Amino acid sequence: MTSLVSSADAPFRRNDQGELTCDGVRLADIARDHGTPTYVYSAAAVDVAFDSVDSAYAGAPHLVCFALKACSNLALAARLARRGAGVDIVSGGELFRALKAGFPSERIVFAGVGKTRQEIGEALDANILLFTVESIQEVEAISALARERGKTARVAFRVNPDVDPKTHPYVSTGLKKNKFGIGRETVLDAYRFALSLPNLDPTGIHCHIGSQLVHLDPVRDAVDRIADLVAELKGIGVPIRYIDIGGGIAIRYRDETPDGPTAIASHVIGRAREFGATILMEPGRFLVGNAGILLTEVVYTKENGSKKFVVVDAAMNDLIRPSLYDAYHEIVTVSPPSGEENLVDIVGPVCESGDFLAHDRSFPPVASGDLLAVLSAGAYGFVMSSNYNARPRAAEVVVAGGTARVTRQRESYEDLIRGEVV
Repeated sequence: MTSLVSSADAPFRRNDQGELTCDGVRLADIARDHGTPTYVYSAAAVDVAFDSVDSAYAGAPHLVCFALKACSNLALAARLARRGAGVDIVSGGELFRALKAGFPSERIVFAGVGKTRQEIGEALDANILLFTVESIQEVEAISALARERGKTARVAFRVNPDVDPKTHPYVSTGLKKNKFGIGRETVLDAYRFALSLPNLDPTGIHCHIGSQLVHLDPVRDAVDRIADLVAELKGIGVPIRYIDIGGGIAIRYRDETPDGPTAIASHVIGRAREFGATILMEPGRFLVGNAGILLTEVVYTKENGSKKFVVVDAAMNDLIRPSLYDAYHEIVTVSPPSGEENLVDIVGPVCESGDFLAHDRSFPPVASGDLLAVLSAGAYGFVMSSNYNARPRAAEVVVAGGTARVTRQRESYEDLIRGEVV
């Protein structure tokens, strides 16, 4: 298996001394200055990923909406906003963060199966571009709240196309058994109903079949089904101006060879042109996943019989993907690796047997105080972290222009009890 740090264009590379760096900044220096565990992101890598999606659709009206749920770091979000990105949000809190990051309201789309009336009201007050609607009750709520405010809400029904995305079942979202969207058989009636409601403009249609899609043929299939629906909707007087194809473009964690954004771009552009529609898309992991790592320090090494363990100061509360999905993340030493490799479990200090970052991993010898980097941790890393075991959440550092800056301070013990009363 080829390491993710070996590529000449990878943001995390070894320098001439064999030390791991982020865009030329030594990770050992970041650990010395800011401690561990710490998330470290390459701003340049985010730029490159965004530009690759944006340029793939340059031949048509489009908006690349960053899925903020993947990584809510304000500095990275603000960088994307400045580059012309839109943002895909799924909560009132994400709306607040998106506005703080500088995303114009006309570039904000609001998805999610359980928006509260308070969240809907906040989005209406902000004059966002589009609500992605997932049920009849939700569209009724949006209509009522828009009417109270004297506003017109643009909505897009999220259609469940019943396409198998060929991904992990926990991140599959486009099958009938999933909670998301409305069924194909009810779409026309749903739009007719939306047309009958006051203060609504049913101007879009949306689908998103899943995350970490290595091959994009299922997305092409879903887009074709959506385009056929758009033709039917036009026939009943619903002019669709926005076709939202969702996200899901995969990154390489291990040995995957993912399709890139250009794999289906020309097909999507062609289908959208049939209706003069603007294309919306919602990449998250693709923009930030390989742009971030989790930097951690070895606390102890130990053996239980024939089993070898490397205990580090990062845990499942910092990066839950291995415990939750049995997800693979490449882990490498920050200093030059040397010595004969052995099979080890790399685990954290949380009091759960499920607290691991790697099982049975072939790894070089390490000792207390050594630094490790958990790669491909930029997406669904910090955003899914918690304070389990009363552990303060990690710091976040962004490297840009050869300088490492703290963009989120490490939490303190006082932060753990902020807002509580004895």
